[in-house]
Amino acid sequence: MSLYRDDGIVLRTQKLGEADRIITLLTRHHGRVRAVARGVRRTKSKFGARLEPFSHVDVQFFARGSELIGRGLPLCTQVETIAPYGGPIVADYGRYTAGTAMLETAERFTENEGEPAVQQYLLLVGALRTLASGDHGAHLVLDAFLLRSLAVNGYGATFDDCAKCGLEGPNRFFSLQAGGVLCGDCRVPGSAVPSPETLELLGALLSGDWETADACESRYCREGSGLVAAYLQWHLERGLRSLRYVEK
Repeated sequence: MSLYRDDGIVLRTQKLGEADRIITLLTRHHGRVRAVARGVRRTKSKFGARLEPFSHVDVQFFARGSELIGRGLPLCTQVETIAPYGGPIVADYGRYTAGTAMLETAERFTENEGEPAVQQYLLLVGALRTLASGDHGAHLVLDAFLLRSLAVNGYGATFDDCAKCGLEGPNRFFSLQAGGVLCGDCRVPGSAVPSPETLELLGALLSGDWETADACESRYCREGSGLVAAYLQWHLERGLRSLRYVEK
């Protein structure tokens, strides 16, 4: 029997019995973890409100043997709030739907429980912090998170140089299968031809150039969001359920 401590983001919760919940978290050191929180649905629970989606928490787990890597479910025995991102996020529909899509994406990219995913964890923490602050449009923060999540999981897209031959950009044709923009010689059937401003926006979101991203017109933002959603669906092999509710 062992005690483990880690910090993580609450991805989702499920009811268990009359008063308990199963909490799914993305943690810094143990990747995605599912744990049982006993009695948190009771009104007198000491830490029930801390284990809600979007919460950044410090959690102590009680496990038998190697439960944290898949053999059964550990217990959440102690929870301390690091940052309550949920408050400002759930108060705004645009932020809430974008944040929900982020949580689902993070869970989909960490399907192997107990496998460390530090980069994905850090991306999620930073994205929720930015989303909660309201410094940038919710749709921009979401698209930046999706592009970077794809990149750290081996599916990075290119929006300037040709994804096949490396010809310096700007290049105009975009292919999901090829992994980004293509030059005229490498163009494949079915390639999209987004506007140059859209490709510039996506490159800015991927690199963290918020000055360029914030100044982009809404029509290019909408086109960029469509490309990001299609690219994500291509690599996940199915779409995100929460994306259909995202306010564009």
